[in-house]
Amino acid sequence: MSEILKVTGISKNFGGVQALKNVNLTIHKGEIHCLAGGNGSGKSTLIKIISGVYKADSGKIEINGKEYRKLTPMDAIMEGIQVIYQDLSIFPNLSVAENIALNSELYSKRKIVNWKNIKKIAEESMNKIGISLPLKEKVENLSVADKQLIAICRALVSNAKLIIMDEPTTALTRKEIKKLFEIIKKLQQQGVSILFVSHKLDEVFEISEKFTVFRNGENVITDSTVNVDYDKFVFYMTGRKIEEDFFISSNKEEQPIFKVENLSLTNGFKDISFEIYKGEILGITGLLGSGRTELALSLFGLFPAEQGDIYLNGEKIRIRSPIDAIKNGIGYVPEDRLTEGLFLAQSTRKNIAVSNIDSMVKSNGTVDFDRIDSALEKWKNELSIIMGDKDDPISTLSGGNQQKVVLAKWLETNPKLLILNGPTVGVDVGAKFDLHNYLRGLVENYGIGIIIISDDIPEIHKNCSRILVMRKGRICSEVINTHTTEKDLFSLIVNEESFIAKEGQEEAGI
Repeated sequence: MSEILKVTGISKNFGGVQALKNVNLTIHKGEIHCLAGGNGSGKSTLIKIISGVYKADSGKIEINGKEYRKLTPMDAIMEGIQVIYQDLSIFPNLSVAENIALNSELYSKRKIVNWKNIKKIAEESMNKIGISLPLKEKVENLSVADKQLIAICRALVSNAKLIIMDEPTTALTRKEIKKLFEIIKKLQQQGVSILFVSHKLDEVFEISEKFTVFRNGENVITDSTVNVDYDKFVFYMTGRKIEEDFFISSNKEEQPIFKVENLSLTNGFKDISFEIYKGEILGITGLLGSGRTELALSLFGLFPAEQGDIYLNGEKIRIRSPIDAIKNGIGYVPEDRLTEGLFLAQSTRKNIAVSNIDSMVKSNGTVDFDRIDSALEKWKNELSIIMGDKDDPISTLSGGNQQKVVLAKWLETNPKLLILNGPTVGVDVGAKFDLHNYLRGLVENYGIGIIIISDDIPEIHKNCSRILVMRKGRICSEVINTHTTEKDLFSLIVNEESFIAKEGQEEAGI
């Protein structure tokens, strides 16, 4: 196979921080290649160098056999390199057709828009991958999966030879991921190369033929996926052996710290009742649309429940707003840290202080920055947050370290109950392991009640001693993690009836 891309000896520094050190990467025509590595390993930096956004300090870039000393974004696009970032970079207020054909229209430099041509371009692009989307529909009304397809179609309009997908499955359901992988295979058959950037190892093995692992800005290995197993891949990514056992609550008390009875919210959930005990991690899972996120938002006061009762330490409380939740010692780590959990343009220290700002003022009413810096230093050490200067925007931190800051800002409020919605989305396997261990320590050593809401089955299964399964806004099952398997839990989530039938047959000896 001919080489589409070859980078050799690429290095890049940012203010004295070595982001990349002498890295190499080669991608051939029609190859699906995975670039893996932990948060902050240099994956995103290399992508931006390949696409011309950053200029490498040293090294060589060859695209389609042509060497570039000063690669610009336009050079990369003209050579057929397209990047689909996590935010997809689409225009929500424009239609499907407009988003797909936008670049083509810009290149044409026509002063008058040719709507027939826009429709034709969009239809031809969708036909290439065998999909059909409503051309006149505004993109803001579509699912994340459909937005992903629009970004792919737009890349094909620009005659893409290499499509770089940066964590493309972060916000997709399993069904949507399967559809995406089918389209990636179609692109491969058409001779398009894919650089699949991910740290979800099951997906790496499912879709990629070759892989390259970065760690601390350096090459670790490049090989075929058939030559490694899961444990070996984890070792390449983290430099250590990771084994996660079941969490079993060892100091569960008789009285619940938090309890809800018959909680209901129109178009959200109905008759939800459960309790969580001090020193326990409770899991809540279910498919997209099961009501799990609506329940989390309701418990934090963003969508107050219309019916039902909530008790904290045996006393009935009312949660009508996030302020009520915070006053009652409830913290919430949201599903999307970038849009819901952080102020990206603000500094790390301001982000850590924001949830507990009332306690960080002097007697004269001014902000006590020494108190804030003390809190920052505490959580930086306790959560092993890797960061630059305390006044740097938090957007400069890797995804895993951003997630640690979101957790830190709620821990700073000394919560009695911590609700984590998708706590390790976009977090690499090493940081995920560390975060899980830290959460276990919180409930064991400090008696905090923790609720993890997630569709990550291994995460729920290993870390939650009790697991509630939701479907169509109701709790349909409750299981103990040590009494079930991941496979059975998955069956409960997607097809409860068949699971119950199977369980009954096994008990009857059938």
